[in-house]
Amino acid sequence: MTGFRSAQLPAGLRQAGVPVADERLTASRDPLRILLFLVTVVIVSRIQQHFSFIEPFRPVLLLALAAILCVIVRPRSIDVSNLLEKWPAKLVAALGLAACISVPFGIYLGGSARYILDTYSRILIYTLLLMAATRNPRDLYLFIWAYVIACGILSWMSLFVFQLVQVSGNQSLRLVEMYMYDSNDAGLVLIVGLPLTALAFKVSRLPGKVVSAVILMGIGASLARGGSRGAFVGLVVVGVAMFFTFAHIPLFKRVGLLGLLVATLAFAAPSGYWRQMGTILRVTEDYNWVTLDGRKATTLRGLGYMLDHPVFGIGIDNFGKAEGTISRKARDVPAGVGVKWMAPHNSFVQVGAELGIPGLVLWSALAFGVIVGASRLRRRLPRSWLGGDPEQRFLYLTSHCLPLSMVGFVTTAVFLSFAYESPLYILAAYMVGLYASVECKCWTRSVPGPSRSPGRWRSTLAAYHRF
Repeated sequence: MTGFRSAQLPAGLRQAGVPVADERLTASRDPLRILLFLVTVVIVSRIQQHFSFIEPFRPVLLLALAAILCVIVRPRSIDVSNLLEKWPAKLVAALGLAACISVPFGIYLGGSARYILDTYSRILIYTLLLMAATRNPRDLYLFIWAYVIACGILSWMSLFVFQLVQVSGNQSLRLVEMYMYDSNDAGLVLIVGLPLTALAFKVSRLPGKVVSAVILMGIGASLARGGSRGAFVGLVVVGVAMFFTFAHIPLFKRVGLLGLLVATLAFAAPSGYWRQMGTILRVTEDYNWVTLDGRKATTLRGLGYMLDHPVFGIGIDNFGKAEGTISRKARDVPAGVGVKWMAPHNSFVQVGAELGIPGLVLWSALAFGVIVGASRLRRRLPRSWLGGDPEQRFLYLTSHCLPLSMVGFVTTAVFLSFAYESPLYILAAYMVGLYASVECKCWTRSVPGPSRSPGRWRSTLAAYHRF
């Protein structure tokens, strides 16, 4: 949010030792960043649940502890200024504080405290560590590939591990049980990964292009087998956004990319898929609109919880508890009849109800801030970076693709309870990494053409911190 003094290099840049220019785009390979790469792959893909012999070793915990040990042994391997100066890191920390404050004011202190200690705190620690560890384009490139690889693993399990199940009521086939994910959850993860995979395809050499192209097709096929209507809406929104914002890519290539996705989706679509997607146009006839436990009624109850507890909310992870205890549904049910504890099925409603209006404002600022911040950064980048060295081209294209991934998250999260899951926080960490990487390129004076003048690159650098 504030610029650096022109006479002093950022500490992280001095530690990174980044060359002025590189003939090719390479990924960092030091132990800390490789460990965080593996943590990201495991968190996003949840591959440890398929290989049961791995899960007892708690790979995420072991890898994270090893990464923390690397930081303790070599503290100069991270850039703490990323946490102190970048607005996404401040918002993530503020969200963690809001979650902690919601605990004593919520309706079930024990449940909220347990969720923070067992789940949310780990996401926050991992996110802040990822932010601090992303110092330059090589680091950011590695971590983006981590998400892409995770999407490839999840696509592989969707295609070859999980089985299609016939859904009662509409005679369609779809994936239902995917370990801790369901098909809607997996759809959100893959929609977020779609622009990142396209980015990897654009900036990689031939082996990377082959791998990312296969993953792109796997994402399309997996979305079809998942049968998620929310993921389909997200795919349409992201696809249209990619088509119109990738103006620097020739039209026939954009058509070819979208055509590849559509063809893969159509080829892999199971029986009843298009009929199920057609129900999106008949909203008022859907069970989510008319039933007591449908999304409409659940959303209205969630808004009621937020208005009844506007400052601190009902406590993080207490939405289901509220459904079974303080909701009108619970009060009106006859004695002896069970009440279904519904998930909010809307991340905005989830945060607003559980963390109150301040928490909703912080969470929305983080999500929409990445879209706005990356877009503003792209407009300030020299257009010549698109044809510059590989790192400059990567950063310019990342400023295109990162907001598209967040658009996909926001669109799909409207249908899911994903407020405290990893995709949002990973994208926020990528935003911090993008800022740090652009600063790195500016300070090494690698901007070609007119941008070489000190006044130009210093003023450009200062502008990156304005949100």
